[in-house]
Amino acid sequence: MSEGAVRPGEELDAAAVDAWLKTQIADLQGTPVVTQYTGGASNWTYRLRYDSHDLVLRRAPAGTLAKSAHDMGREYRLQQALKPVFPYVPTMVAHCADESVIGVEFYVMERLDGIIPGKELGVELPPELTRTLCMNVLDTLIALHRVDIHAVGLEHLGKGAGHTRRQVEGWNQRYRNARTWNVPRGTKIMRWLEAHLPATETTCMTHNDFRFDNVVLHPERPTRVIGVLDWELATLGNPLMDLGNALAYWVQADDDFLARKTRRQPTHLPGMLSRREVVSYYCAQMGFPLDHWTFYEVFGLFRLSVIAQQIYYRYTNGQTLNPAFKHFWILVNYLHWRCRKLM
Repeated sequence: MSEGAVRPGEELDAAAVDAWLKTQIADLQGTPVVTQYTGGASNWTYRLRYDSHDLVLRRAPAGTLAKSAHDMGREYRLQQALKPVFPYVPTMVAHCADESVIGVEFYVMERLDGIIPGKELGVELPPELTRTLCMNVLDTLIALHRVDIHAVGLEHLGKGAGHTRRQVEGWNQRYRNARTWNVPRGTKIMRWLEAHLPATETTCMTHNDFRFDNVVLHPERPTRVIGVLDWELATLGNPLMDLGNALAYWVQADDDFLARKTRRQPTHLPGMLSRREVVSYYCAQMGFPLDHWTFYEVFGLFRLSVIAQQIYYRYTNGQTLNPAFKHFWILVNYLHWRCRKLM
């Protein structure tokens, strides 16, 4: 996640934010230097550097949104509740539900000072330390999945049993809605997922966008995880689906050319675990059997294909002009090929 000048059309009313924040933080001093983070989820994210504080502001993007989308209050309260039992959550500072301040709801948190890996790790490590880092990142996901949701009052986030089915049906419908002429119908994959739903499921706190580029590493001890970012999609759900979603982005050194071409995190480095090693380690730690893993792997890849297709659909309809999205239909075809191969 890189940081730079605020993008045109996404300017922040710094004076209004400053005035409001000084009613919330008694010792806030100076005026903020505002920059914007260019990576991460769809929410717009800004850094506010004060003389006395280093803060991050998150708000929804402009445009008409579904009532349940980009819920800043939910994201704020979820992290606030998790913080006492999951220390990797950033410290929440203030939530503004008053849309008259800058036109939308937003929240502010303390900035975590560290390394956020991107396509490359951002620091040189020998293979043995890279492996230590990889294990520590996996242990962070395991720690999240072990959180006692009742102890922190988050049991209300779930819709009850049937999370896996709802996810499959929801992503299947999203693909149908976004399909264009140059991508597969996907019928075989969608029917396979519906026919191979696991008979049982565990429910826990899930992140649903757990990747290396949503992890913050200690600036001087980069094998140590100090934070997890982007909680927009977090909910109560099936932990194996969370792992399947994460591994859909996991490109290893011996993958084929197209996989390596789409890599966006440093899982190819010497010392990183393979996908098979990740699954074996995770299931051993959590006490889960491996007998239904193919379902979760196919789901993760199909879900990623739907995300890519939704972006491509918006590009073909002129809703985004980024030329990087022009060939996403190729990625969709490729991900469907991988799903069928696994099936």
